[in-house]
Amino acid sequence: MTEHRPQEDQIFELLQSLNKGIGPKFERCAGISPSRLRLLHELFQVDEISQIKLQKAVDIDAAAITRHLKGLEEDGVINRRNNPADNRVTLVSLTEKGREKIVSYRKEKKQFINGLLAQFNEQDRTDLIHLLSRIQHNVELL
Repeated sequence: MTEHRPQEDQIFELLQSLNKGIGPKFERCAGISPSRLRLLHELFQVDEISQIKLQKAVDIDAAAITRHLKGLEEDGVINRRNNPADNRVTLVSLTEKGREKIVSYRKEKKQFINGLLAQFNEQDRTDLIHLLSRIQHNVELL
């Protein structure tokens, strides 16, 4: 027997399911996690940035950024070095390989998003942006 659930419960469960499901599916499609791609996008905009500024720009915790940067460094797409003026500061930059890979990652991201929004017309997309922005605003107020 199907239980009738309030719309609010259905909306909350759908949002949770989307949050849980999008990241892993994106990573399988693009070959990189959404978090790591965000880091690379930030690094693409600058020549070099401190790890702390990068962490604040992408709004993730210190342990997570260290873990992500270590993996990206092992993959050869970023470099990390101590700031010669202050050894307590770690500077991060994209390698040439990283700059080349971000082009293919962006292409994969675009294809993934197009798949997510298949059969959504322009008005649907505008409405979705508006509704999700309102939810985001409400989250920030909680």
